[in-house]
Amino acid sequence: MGRWEPGARERLVLAAVDLFVEQGYDATTVAQIAERAGVTKSTFFRHFPDKRELLVAGQETLSRLLAEGIAEAPAGATPLQAVAAGLERASSMMGPMNRELAPRLKAAVAASAELQERDALKSVGLAAAMTTALVARGVPESTAAIAGELGVLAFKRGYAEWSEGDRAANDDLARYTLAALDELRAASATLG
Repeated sequence: MGRWEPGARERLVLAAVDLFVEQGYDATTVAQIAERAGVTKSTFFRHFPDKRELLVAGQETLSRLLAEGIAEAPAGATPLQAVAAGLERASSMMGPMNRELAPRLKAAVAASAELQERDALKSVGLAAAMTTALVARGVPESTAAIAGELGVLAFKRGYAEWSEGDRAANDDLARYTLAALDELRAASATLG
């Protein structure tokens, strides 16, 4: 097994998702994940506290990018324009690995109640990060919360469409998340 090889974290995530899809989340052990990734169990635990955390790898980074994009939006931006800036910033960091992993990750989550719960908590965390960033811009709490939730919905919808699209196309995730946000904005205007 390779020790201190570059990309161990990414290999662990890929190995785990593949094993979760192949044999189920509950039947997959940390030892199996480490072996498939070509690392030791101790390397696994240097990167993740347990196997649940593999599926939210990058959540802190994603939350930070969303918040930074919102914070850096122009001073006169509306709450949803600021959310759009956050989506654009976060989306710019998603590449081919994210696109390739998405369908397998979706299948693994769909097959496990525990992973569905963890995925829901991830959404809550992303919404909280956006809400906090909007409140820091002076947006009232209730408005910030709604905008943050719309941002999460837009990200999830855009990510799903992007990941299910033509892999040969070199299109940007931001195009999908911003289009989803525009659709949600239009839909919310019809709520009355």
